[in-house]
Amino acid sequence: MGTAVDHPDLDALLTPRQVASLFDVTPKTIARWDEAGILPGERTAGGHRRFPAGAVYELLRFLEGVGEG
Repeated sequence: MGTAVDHPDLDALLTPRQVASLFDVTPKTIARWDEAGILPGERTAGGHRRFPAGAVYELLRFLEGVGEG
């Protein structure tokens, strides 16, 4: 998986590309996670996906913990 920022702004909205780089997956995978309800996404007025950084880092920590077990 990618590396997280030392002190991320948890209120920020991340693009699918930014999220994908953290999880080492494609932006299309992130869109699928949004559609499946795995990662909650929002839509901009223009219809673009954005993801709350807090939710992204929470899922990242969870998955890293699962990998350690």
